[in-house]
Amino acid sequence: ELHYAIVDEVDNILIDEARTPLIISGPAEEPVQLYQSYAKLVTRLDDEADFTIDDRTRAISLTVEGITKMEKWTNIDNLYDPENYHQVHYLENALTAEISKIRDKDYVVQNGEVVIVDDFTGRLQPGRRWSDGLHQAVEAKEGVKIQRESITYATITLQNYFRLYEKLAGMTGTALTESDEFYKIYGLEVVAVPTNLPLGRQDDPDLVFQTEDGKWNVVIEDIASIHETHQPLLIGTTSVEDSEYLSERLRKRGVPHQVLNAKNHEHEASVVAQAGRLDAVTVSTNMAGRGTDIVLGGSDTTRDGWKDEHDQVIGLGGLYVIGTEHHDARRIDNQLRGRAGRQGDPGKSQFYVSLEDELMQRFGGERIKTVMSWTGLDEETPVENKIITKSIGSAQVKVEGYHFDMRKHLLEYDDVLNKQREIIYEDRFEALSGESLKLKFIDMLRREFSAAANHHLPGKHVDDWNGDGLINEIRQICPLPPELTESDQVFDWSRDQILEILKDFAETIYDTREEEIGTDQMRTVERLLLLRAIDNHWVQHLTAMENLRTGVGLQAYGQRDPLVVYRSEGHKMFGDLQIAIENEVIRTVFHAQLTDQNPQSGNRRSPTAPVSKESPMKAINDPSRGSSPVGFSGKVGRNSTCPCGSGKKYKRCHGASA
Repeated sequence: ELHYAIVDEVDNILIDEARTPLIISGPAEEPVQLYQSYAKLVTRLDDEADFTIDDRTRAISLTVEGITKMEKWTNIDNLYDPENYHQVHYLENALTAEISKIRDKDYVVQNGEVVIVDDFTGRLQPGRRWSDGLHQAVEAKEGVKIQRESITYATITLQNYFRLYEKLAGMTGTALTESDEFYKIYGLEVVAVPTNLPLGRQDDPDLVFQTEDGKWNVVIEDIASIHETHQPLLIGTTSVEDSEYLSERLRKRGVPHQVLNAKNHEHEASVVAQAGRLDAVTVSTNMAGRGTDIVLGGSDTTRDGWKDEHDQVIGLGGLYVIGTEHHDARRIDNQLRGRAGRQGDPGKSQFYVSLEDELMQRFGGERIKTVMSWTGLDEETPVENKIITKSIGSAQVKVEGYHFDMRKHLLEYDDVLNKQREIIYEDRFEALSGESLKLKFIDMLRREFSAAANHHLPGKHVDDWNGDGLINEIRQICPLPPELTESDQVFDWSRDQILEILKDFAETIYDTREEEIGTDQMRTVERLLLLRAIDNHWVQHLTAMENLRTGVGLQAYGQRDPLVVYRSEGHKMFGDLQIAIENEVIRTVFHAQLTDQNPQSGNRRSPTAPVSKESPMKAINDPSRGSSPVGFSGKVGRNSTCPCGSGKKYKRCHGASA
């Protein structure tokens, strides 16, 4: 049971990470050749005439000229015809990979693999992959081996995961700016704890430059001049690419330094240990931000001369932190600043900003550029202006608001799935708990009988009845009741009497089946059938819900709220899912057999095991489906759901080869 959770660096986990849902996935089909084809084609598009990029959302859209070119190159008459939907999917992923996903910023290539770099911490995330084919598109762009696509087994947002706990608490040094979100989403109040010692750090106002080149030139010269005083320096960059660019410039300038980024993270401990020593210059991504303790004079406090060096660094003003660009979130900037002035130590922080930085381009607005143009200063002369500094702060507030809307949007959609998830997982837990499922199965059988009767006996008038259809459908499920062994007998009873006969017969025939194979065997069959049906159909349902969510945004053009449509359509789909699970289980339980299997060497499982050892994904991933379903005997109706778990009718699946 989930009683309570205490989260360290709570803003990083509950806010930064919450933009991406947690997904457990497995391999789907082999990658398609189209990834390489489109990766080559999109490089031939012109970035002004053939597509446009939204500055704020970074969404990429092909122009008419771009669409015409792609149709010509791929020999497709209409790229956006419904039958070419999959082609558009590959094209959009290839465009996103080529333009939005930047090497050494969003990812690095290591040992022939594309590894994602965390936006907020700057660290590598091995094992994580972008979904919906985007990771494969990036692999095609980089010319490395394209891994198999994945299919979702289970998914949950971090918000809904942590809301499962009865009590939730956490700690961090940078939560106040997000106090509204903590309260609205998690119901958590933010309490500021006073520092142990008074803050001794000096935070200087931003230095703003008109161009990026001008900013970098001044940064290099300021680093060189501060280094001459022997004061330790920590320079923060927003990407691996920027850290390597700055490192190369410092090398040419003759400034000795250490680099800490996702590419050489194995040296992190040693670099951080020396970052507070005299003459130390450390260039780092966000890796040296959150949770990094830089000790003035070095972390090896037991060595001879450490106290003298420590006092000398304090005399020089402590650690000097330079930020080369503002991050999207103020909290990340504050984390970098917080490396200096720890536990009452002196320190200083200075941020350098240019109007060509990504944050300023996307959210800065024209007002700052207008003010800068009034000054008439050259590109290497910084400006300190209250209007500009305030505009930078408001740009970050806009970005934080934009990201909050993204997280809230993600949560609203996941809340729909969350209710379904709770029901499915409760059924699954019930099956795993080992308790008897007999009453549950009898209720399912009664519902199946009732649905068959309602379908074939639609009204009070016998002229509308289909006796043959009812008898055949019951026969597909189980042996017939003695009162209804022939279709003619159906007309000897009223509709209500037939429903009552079937209701009583459900328990009788189930008891008979249990006597045939034994109580213990029956409990095992129930458990295995229910688990397999839930796993198979739930995986397919998650894929269908993801497809629904991808396309539901178009409902806005029809003046309909996409969330309302998603909620109502999702509710219908979940009802169909529950019916499909019951249908498969009930139409299998009277035909399933358990057989003794010789245990292989090293196999410690019970010798009594189901013949079918397919994974839940077998029905989805198996391209052939040519063999007969294993572990089942008895007649299966042509219009019944195939026992293999594919969700298709028997005549269109395994019945096609029968």
